[in-house]
Amino acid sequence: MNRTATVLLTALAPASWGTTYAVTTEFLPPDRPLFTALLRALPAGLLLLGITRVLPRGIWWGRAAVLGALNIGAFFPLLFLSAYRLPGGMAAVVGSAGPLFVVGLSALLLGQRPTARSVVTGIVAASGVSLVVLKAAGALDALGVAAAVASTVSMSAGTVLTKRWGRPEGVGPLALTGWQLTAGGLLIAPLALLVEGAPPALDGPAIGGYLYLALANTAVGYWLWFRGIGRLTATQVTFLGPLSPLTAALVGWAALGQSLTPLQLAGMALAFGATVAGQLGRPGQPPVQAAAGAAQPRTFSFRERNARKDSMDVTGPALRR
Repeated sequence: MNRTATVLLTALAPASWGTTYAVTTEFLPPDRPLFTALLRALPAGLLLLGITRVLPRGIWWGRAAVLGALNIGAFFPLLFLSAYRLPGGMAAVVGSAGPLFVVGLSALLLGQRPTARSVVTGIVAASGVSLVVLKAAGALDALGVAAAVASTVSMSAGTVLTKRWGRPEGVGPLALTGWQLTAGGLLIAPLALLVEGAPPALDGPAIGGYLYLALANTAVGYWLWFRGIGRLTATQVTFLGPLSPLTAALVGWAALGQSLTPLQLAGMALAFGATVAGQLGRPGQPPVQAAAGAAQPRTFSFRERNARKDSMDVTGPALRR
């Protein structure tokens, strides 16, 4: 039951991200993808830092910067660039191949051997998403395709490294999320200023849209995502990713009056079935055990335990000092 609850809570993250397109097109200023990415990441990160009041220490300054770059700082701009340059949801199709990238990276970085089921399930998920979002319009743009692939690899690598490194002892997923969002937002800030110039004037709906993206969509969404990575396998988490384009399609149908064809409904069924199948693997390790370099308890024999007990009778006070 705990594992099911973890899966369901983690699934809220990609479901929330599926609302980003509708909020962006209906409430936010047009043609400001980097500014939108900045306001999604940096305010949310600073808010979480203020709540937790925990900063990285030692090696975690570098790790937080790497994870922030992969999951936020590089992923957001590349994702928006691909979405603007590719036709008919092609960026979402490339993104739906994320589980396949995670399977491969998990083999390299986590020592998890790929299974035939995970590969087939990943292919089915990508095929289902393709039927939902892909439209036959326009030629493919080479830069857009490269950006889509790079964004998918970036997020996949960030997911696997988050699983490999775990969290420092005593640090919860809320603090880890704040570190990454802040680091990613600081990377996006100069790029947004250089490419898009000064921030645009904002009206009431735009302010509301940005508040939703920063708080529910990003601060809460990414906290649930990184929390799930700590409790499930990287492959299980990434198989929840197709819920994002599926949610976007449902929101478009329910709120924006977009129609769904029988072929799209069939694709949704395929992608959702693959998402469920992706959760049938083994449970993930606890966060402390998953962290690379974490101290592991040593098992002592009966004779060693007696020897340690005798020595502690003499050295105990010194050791306590």
